[in-house]
Amino acid sequence: MDWHAYLLGLVVTLAMGLIGWLATLSRHNVNLVDSLWSMFFLAAGVTYALASGQMSARTVLVLTLVALWAMRLGIHLAARNWGKPEDHRYRAIRANNAPCFAWKSLFIVFGLQSVLAWLISLPLAAAIVSSSPFGFLDVLGAGVVLVGLVFEAFADHQLARFKADPGSRGKVLDHGLWRYSRHPNYFGEACVWWGFWLIALAAGAWWSLPAPLLMTFLLLRVSGVALLEKDIAERRPAYRDYIARTSAFVPMPPRDAVHLHYKETR
Repeated sequence: MDWHAYLLGLVVTLAMGLIGWLATLSRHNVNLVDSLWSMFFLAAGVTYALASGQMSARTVLVLTLVALWAMRLGIHLAARNWGKPEDHRYRAIRANNAPCFAWKSLFIVFGLQSVLAWLISLPLAAAIVSSSPFGFLDVLGAGVVLVGLVFEAFADHQLARFKADPGSRGKVLDHGLWRYSRHPNYFGEACVWWGFWLIALAAGAWWSLPAPLLMTFLLLRVSGVALLEKDIAERRPAYRDYIARTSAFVPMPPRDAVHLHYKETR
């Protein structure tokens, strides 16, 4: 493992965070950090490759997959936030950190996400700088990444189409992938990072396991499922029924369908 290359990735992500923070000072809106999130990983991956001088088959594979994931997610989030007011998550953080949030956001928004992205990018660094032979685990990991990427993209598309339909106001999205998981986009995101870990494992970097564990924890307990569902059942009573019948994360048959099948087979 080239730790010099990995530490250089931290410098790059922090520099990107600083530039992003400067761009938001006059706008009083930190939504930009959402679009930067995936770009942190792409910049880190390129940094690892350049710093190590590696351009093996595994390096090309990882950089290609990271670029596909980062560009897709970054463009999606930029389009979603374009011209919109600051997201309610950041409004809450702004209110809790007044006064001088503009300065504090350098650390608690942009700095924090820069460091988190760098930590989670550990499997990328391990895979990119490795010289071990390309093998089956690389192919398996790439397959898991692609499945996660497609799953996430379809879930985001279905959600965007649902929100754009005036007839959906007050309703709950419970069809398509959202019939089987309340957060299929987050499940897809988790698959992406477990896939990258499998590629790192192929390079002998089993010790990079904390990275996908951290990403999964963030998706489930911090910025993902737990945050979005904190009070949603109170604001949208129909969501309470949706929770009762639908898996929170891993796609599974709806509970009513399972019960119906059980009764029919008795």
